[in-house]
Parts: sequence; C-alpha cells; structure tokens
Amino acid sequence: MDISYYFTNSPLKWRVEIIIKTCDVGSMPFPGNFKKFIKGAKLIDPLMELLHVDKESKERKYFEEKVVQNYIDKIRIGIDVPSYPQFRDMNEMFLNTIRGIKKSKRGYEVIDKVTVKKGYASIPEVRVLRQKNKEISQKIDKLLKVRLCITGPYTLASTCANKNEDLIKKFGEAVEQIIEENCFRGKYGGVSIVSIDEPVFGMVDDPQLDIGSIGREILIKTWENICHRIKLKSIQSCLHLHSTKNEDFWKIKSLDIVESHVNDTLYTSSETKNKLEKEDKYLKASISITVFDDLIRKIIEKNMRSINEITLNQKIADVWTGIRKEKITATHYIETLEIMKKRLLQIINRYGIERVPYAGPECGLRSFPTYNSAIECLRRVVKATKETNFT
Repeated sequence: MDISYYFTNSPLKWRVEIIIKTCDVGSMPFPGNFKKFIKGAKLIDPLMELLHVDKESKERKYFEEKVVQNYIDKIRIGIDVPSYPQFRDMNEMFLNTIRGIKKSKRGYEVIDKVTVKKGYASIPEVRVLRQKNKEISQKIDKLLKVRLCITGPYTLASTCANKNEDLIKKFGEAVEQIIEENCFRGKYGGVSIVSIDEPVFGMVDDPQLDIGSIGREILIKTWENICHRIKLKSIQSCLHLHSTKNEDFWKIKSLDIVESHVNDTLYTSSETKNKLEKEDKYLKASISITVFDDLIRKIIEKNMRSINEITLNQKIADVWTGIRKEKITATHYIETLEIMKKRLLQIINRYGIERVPYAGPECGLRSFPTYNSAIECLRRVVKATKETNFT
C-alpha cells in the first residue's frame, strides 16, 4: 500500500493519501496462433538452451513477443502489479512439470515419487520477463512488478485419483521449488507478490480435511512452509480462493493477503474484520465478476425479470453466437464502473482502507470472448480503483 504526505493550503497541516494498488489474477484469452505459442513455450526452458535449440526460431520469438506485449498492455492501462501472462491452462502448466504422475481416464495417477522434473522448475513466461526485464523496464519507464501465480498443492493433489495427505505434502515441496526458481528480483524489478491459487479448496466437503484429521494439519503446515519461503525473500504472499467456507487458511501465520470471489462471504462477513486484525492479514478487494456467462446472465435477467432456466440458457447461447459473428459487442456485458466502485467502497468501509492494499478482478479472464474485452475489463477495474481512492 502506498501512503503519501503533502501540504494542504492551510499552514502546517498535512494530508494523508492512501492509494490502493491494482493487480490481476492472470489468465487471458489468447490473441493469435495458440499452437505456435505452445510450441514456442517448449523452446524456452533451460534444457532446450543446453541442447542449443535455435533461440531465433519463429515459434520462440512469437512466444516471447506475446508474453512481453501482454505484460506491457496491462501496465499501460494502469495495472500496478500484473500477473505474468497466463494464456495456458494453469493446472496443466504445473502438472506437466511434475514427474511421478501420469494422466489416465480417472485423472492423474501417482506412479512414482512426486518431484519437479529436472530443468522444468522455471516457468517459460516468467523466464521471458526475467531475461527481458531491462528492455521491458525501458519501454514502460518503470521497474517491473510481477505477480507470480502458482497452482497450490491442494488443487494439484485434487487432480489425482489417489489423492492423500502425503501427496499434498509432496506437491507442496514441488511448489516451493518452483517458487524458488521463479522469484527473480534485480536492478529492473521483479516479483512483488506470489499468489498460491487454490480454487478447489472449500468448494466440496473433503473428509481428509475434517477437524482433527491428519490431512488438515498437513495442508496447513504445507501452506505455511510455502508462505514462509516467500516471506524469506521479502515478497508478499497471497492465497487465491474461490470459497472461504473452510476457514483453515486463517491459520497460515506467514500468509499476508487473502482473496476470493466477489460474492464470497469473505467480503461481507463481520468476522472478516476481526480475523484480519487478529491474524494481521490483508485483503485483496475483488471488485469485478469474471465468469462471462454470469455477466451475460445478469444482463438478461435484468431486462427480463420473469424467465425460465431453459429460455435463459438459450438466450445466453444466442449472445455468444452474436459475439462470435461480431453482431454483438462483448464489452456491453462487462460490469460498469459504478458497480465496481460500489463494491470497493463497501469493502473499504467494512474493513478499513488500511487492510485493503490491492483491488482487482475476482479471478482470471480466460472465459472472456476476446483479448480486447478482457483488457477493457481490467481498464475499468483500474479506473474504478483510482476514482475510489480517498483521503
């Protein structure tokens, strides 16, 4: 959080301005040739460099250009701490770096010791930002500030058919190794926040997380180890959730920031204020809904108050058809500045601006129909946040 002091017109009087920064969660629709992009990603890792793979290959350069451009696009619309560009599926991204598992009809199965494959801990997108940090810094005329998003151990373990407590711990150790490899900082900036993304946690009842269970204690300890490693690097840690029904996350002593979805009770419960103060934690204010189907649904229901589910679903499908045929403008369905400002003000008034260092969308924007519509959503988030800051 930025706090600045300046004189007012009255003699010897100071005014304090607290500025909430903006960040995004990461995922975006891809604007271009996705197959070429994926091929380029495979040419970035250190192992390929050791094999002297052509650094000037068209696919590699294409990948690098898309990563750099997305980061710059987010900076230029005002995002203070952009996530590294996430055009790929996050679960697959990290599962593909792990040895000891294989994909099956039932999901992933553990077949050997779970560890990070040699040479695979470096995230290609982050590696590009690190290698080109001077070039990017000069283009944006400021230091790089990157939000590093990594799928959490509970979510990774949940993709496996034979998930158990030990598997959560092993994935946690893999996540620590990935964090260690990717938390770059230097003369031209680097990673400011590490977000552990746990979208599965709290969404279903899991007997392994029952009160008094070994699994519950292992998960909390695993999260603590990850956040402690982040803290040792003087970088902020964040836990990204889709539900806070299970409140075990409050027990992570080294965790700095919590975030969830717009309609989660985290942003409405009176207990949140007590927990934030007692556990000395902070809140990222989620002020924009990012599931595009839900945005379409809200507009249709607003215009047609009495509508059955079958008709509603058909109208949602019709909107998508219209967008794809360019007969309907996708940005029409993005939430307004007024809605975003109202959410942010409510969060600030409930929990105090000193506990809200960041604002942003609730999740990634991959469900948006176009890259430009996703950028427009982020632009509105920035504008709403700047216009809501107060003294």
